[in-house]
Amino acid sequence: LSSRGVTSRYRHLMLDIGTLIPHSKKDSKLDTKNPRDAVVEVADMKSCSSAMFFECRKRTDCYMWLAKVPEGPSVKFHVENVHTMAELKLTGNHLKFSRPALHFDASFDDTQTSPHLTHIKEMLTHVFTTPYKHHKMKPFLDHVFAFYWEDNRVWFRNYQISYPEGKEARGVGATLVETGPRLCLHPIKIFAGAFGGPTLYDDPTYVSPNVVRREEKKKDQGKYQRKVEKKAERKA
Repeated sequence: LSSRGVTSRYRHLMLDIGTLIPHSKKDSKLDTKNPRDAVVEVADMKSCSSAMFFECRKRTDCYMWLAKVPEGPSVKFHVENVHTMAELKLTGNHLKFSRPALHFDASFDDTQTSPHLTHIKEMLTHVFTTPYKHHKMKPFLDHVFAFYWEDNRVWFRNYQISYPEGKEARGVGATLVETGPRLCLHPIKIFAGAFGGPTLYDDPTYVSPNVVRREEKKKDQGKYQRKVEKKAERKA
């Protein structure tokens, strides 16, 4: 699901994710004042236990919600560095609707320094794991969803498992070929309920894109003044 005002890049990203998840169910864009409450109702009508909602603001910023409905919990991410399959044109090519294997790096299991990562890992597992013997699932394991934790962000990659044939198979064995898409998820908050409720985690390093744009405008405000001062110095 997505809100009104979504750009073409994020719309193509939703289509790519829909093709990677066989058990996904789509619905039209939500045009309501409280779209998050409507997502819970739509998920209940579709008999879904998890929901992925793309909330776009100002046609530039995109936020991804992952939630267990109807009771929660939920995670809010800021989507960054998006590259769709059509944009990348990578050489990897796996079967559509095949069952993926999920890979998480060791940072997600570190419960002492970052316990919130175990919660994020569980939410990603519930959303991206295909149910066993789903009617749309192809009985093949030919690609991997890889999640890496770096720079306080979750980096997502999709790789095809390639098995070389002939003489190459003796020395090389199975290799990974990237398929796409690519995206980066910056976790903002973790809520106890679905799309709201008590805050379980709040990232102190997160800076809103509005603040970043405002600081950039402040830097450009004195541009003309500095130009006039330099011109006066040259004349002096």
